[in-house]
Amino acid sequence: MHQGNFSLKEEIREYWTKRAETFDQSPGHGIRPGAERDAWAALLDRHMGPAPGARHVLELAFGTGEVTAVLLGLGCDVTGLDLTEAMLLRARAKHANAKHVRLYMGDAEDTREPAGRYDAVVSRHLVWTLVDPAAAFRDWFRVLKPGGRVVIMDGDYVRLSPVGRLRLAVSDWLSARQGATGPAVDRATHDSILSRVHFSGGLRPPALRAMLEDAGFTDFRVEKPSGPHAAQRQGAPLRQRLRIGVWNSFVLSCAKPGA
Repeated sequence: MHQGNFSLKEEIREYWTKRAETFDQSPGHGIRPGAERDAWAALLDRHMGPAPGARHVLELAFGTGEVTAVLLGLGCDVTGLDLTEAMLLRARAKHANAKHVRLYMGDAEDTREPAGRYDAVVSRHLVWTLVDPAAAFRDWFRVLKPGGRVVIMDGDYVRLSPVGRLRLAVSDWLSARQGATGPAVDRATHDSILSRVHFSGGLRPPALRAMLEDAGFTDFRVEKPSGPHAAQRQGAPLRQRLRIGVWNSFVLSCAKPGA
């Protein structure tokens, strides 16, 4: 691996190691049981599509295992890879008694999984961090069965609309006024990493689709995660509701031809 890429990946690993303890407390990371989990399940079920028997899913960058819980609830057989040991330990503890799940440390850009094994490759909040997404997408194409689908849940964490900036400003003002504190985020490290990944200018569906097409994928579907966002807003204080959906989140899925 190129030394520059290796160094950046080590920084990414260290950043998420520090975030692991409070990861589930951040809006958009933790998934509450009930309406929110059900909304994510409905969305994933649509995008993964049917499969004979239980779906065999490769989940990449599973974090603390929140999406893992949704996939298991759908009856999937899950293999998960994450770059960070701290996340792995939390996810394994969360799913210690679950069947049909195997969680390991691994690199989403070079999974080293067998070719043609999986019905779906699923990720949330991963693609914006990829150093070499073209290599990752080629590998995801390789590990999928013909007809298998990639499901990407992500967003543009760089470019904000004027309304989005206003919503964040009001949210910050309310938090300060109410003395509310959230999980500490090392913004300087976050921004430094963001400036050096492939999608440093922001991740949007058209550019992402073009790269996935180059890797061989077809049958694209894109939508906003409106259902999960609506469920997240239920019962949340105004300062949090203002932040939900502000980052141009999307779900994009596509298929490996040949089913």
